Amino acid sequence: MTGRGPARRGVLTAAASLAAVAATAPGAQAAERSGGGAGRSRWTTSWATAQTAPTATDTVASAGLTDGTCVSHVRLSAGGNVRLRYGHAFGTVPVLVGPVTAGGLPVTFGGQRQAWLAAGSSLTSDAVAGLRVTEAARLTVETRLPGPTGPLSFHRNTHASHSVDGERTTSVFLLTGVDVTGAHGPVIAVLGDSITEGVGTPDDADLRWPDQLARRLPGSAVANLGISGNRLLLDDARFGPGGQARFDRDVLSLPGLRTVLVHLGVNDLQQPPSQTDPALVLAGYRQLVLRARNAGLRTVGATIAPFGGWTRWTPGLEAVRQRINAAVRTGRVFDAVVDFDAALRDAENPARLLPAYDSGDGLHPNPSGHAALAAAVDRRNLL
Repeated sequence: MTGRGPARRGVLTAAASLAAVAATAPGAQAAERSGGGAGRSRWTTSWATAQTAPTATDTVASAGLTDGTCVSHVRLSAGGNVRLRYGHAFGTVPVLVGPVTAGGLPVTFGGQRQAWLAAGSSLTSDAVAGLRVTEAARLTVETRLPGPTGPLSFHRNTHASHSVDGERTTSVFLLTGVDVTGAHGPVIAVLGDSITEGVGTPDDADLRWPDQLARRLPGSAVANLGISGNRLLLDDARFGPGGQARFDRDVLSLPGLRTVLVHLGVNDLQQPPSQTDPALVLAGYRQLVLRARNAGLRTVGATIAPFGGWTRWTPGLEAVRQRINAAVRTGRVFDAVVDFDAALRDAENPARLLPAYDSGDGLHPNPSGHAALAAAVDRRNLL
């Protein structure tokens, strides 16, 4: 994270300027249209994550990097040729990205090893020459950030191990997606909260329910867009924009998407200020459905799982949860429904998780609970 002097930064800046010119040249545009030399293959998401802005407690992301290296280890779903996507949704200054490697091979942007990532924008690489991955492969992406970068957009906790300048972290900085060409099953985005993100499962075990769903669907691609603490309706400084606010960026921008599975709502109920009007939550769901349909996507809605053992649970919030779930189950809100409430609840105490599925806090399921969620999703509703 130490500086290397103004001369080095000047060379890097000049190289990046040339990269920016090259990326706009007709040849570079033609390469992008043809999949960066991979032929006219259909790109789909294989791994993705959703970003938030850093807060004061996120020391690395807040301070940014100078001559820093981020190493991300990501578990893919579908396989094929590979390209990378970077994003800086909450940035205020552009960031120079590169050199980058994926699977140990060099990554280019319009034929160049470095490119500028504009504040609030995204950056897509060329197809990585010589790299083809299998389904469920673990891909290592090494990203050099010459910097100084300023504060970095990131995903705080992927429940997997990565590193920044050799130090372990569970955060991923700037990298937002890995696209592939080999998906031949459903391509699904899961818009969710901490349960989708993987809370309740051990790091590096790939036991989050979207991971387990991907393993049930060979050839499919599942993008985990869960953010801990995220709501459907309200934004939060730490937990990011709500589902409605981030829908276009996090969901509609994904290539090759067919289906959106919405798993949000419990934080609207239990996280202060609580949302206790079921009509507002249902209206929020319907807006997501309309926007998805406008983009030609199918929507699957998940019922809100029990949280009776959670510290902020009340009988009043339970009544709101039941009313929302009853409306979702009618089938008149989403195109299809997955009943996560039924999959996890204790038959003897339906306001609570089945003890065998409880991670211990009354809200987040353990790995067995995540397996039950994955098993509850009907493949026929994803096509």
